[in-house]
Amino acid sequence: MAAKTLQEFLASSREKDLSGDAFELESPHMLEARIDGLIWAKAGAMIARKGNVKFTRQGMLEQGLGNLLKKAVSGEGMTLMKVEGQGRVYLADVGKKITVLRLQGESIFVNGNDVLATESTITNEIKMMRKAAGMMTGGLFNVKLSGSGLVAITSHYEPLTLPVNASTGPVFTDPNATVAWSGGLSPEIVTDISFKTLIGRGSGESIQLRFAGEGWVVVQPYEEVYFQQGGSSSGGGLLGALVD
Repeated sequence: MAAKTLQEFLASSREKDLSGDAFELESPHMLEARIDGLIWAKAGAMIARKGNVKFTRQGMLEQGLGNLLKKAVSGEGMTLMKVEGQGRVYLADVGKKITVLRLQGESIFVNGNDVLATESTITNEIKMMRKAAGMMTGGLFNVKLSGSGLVAITSHYEPLTLPVNASTGPVFTDPNATVAWSGGLSPEIVTDISFKTLIGRGSGESIQLRFAGEGWVVVQPYEEVYFQQGGSSSGGGLLGALVD
């Protein structure tokens, strides 16, 4: 690739400002949030800001007692920060691809670690998967996003959406490659735990999610595992059955 002059670089990398929406992608991996009041963003996702903007970690009871208890059981859960004021905030999450969705009175489920930002008009409720918690490190949780407004979710690389309906039959996914699914679906855990699996001779796909009904599920070409302590992640397998 030919070298750019300084002026060419500055011109190609400047802010886009192509729409008047609250959320706009500056690149596939960077989100600009225009703040005029309040949004919610993933804690630690801010990389730059302009204007009079205040950041406040989500209060313990701010999203209700039910969410608080689920966060306690999952180790930490989805940690959000309240972003208030007037200005612009730039968000990113370890270089993951960002997708901005406009909900119009709909509900979707998103892997808790893949929620980057939501407008204040979107409600969130933590759901947990815990059946196989004793088998592996960490805990799998997801978030139900509902209402009308913009949400930004992340994925490793380009996501793939698979339809779920009667003609295709059930869709099975690796929990750690599953990014999101439609609000009408209730995944079930499918396990194939055998003696060979436990001593390291299994297929490596012993825990899967089974989606059946009418809807869709989004997967990424990457398996990501979340650890309760420290919130770090790496490739690997995960756990559990969906509970409220």
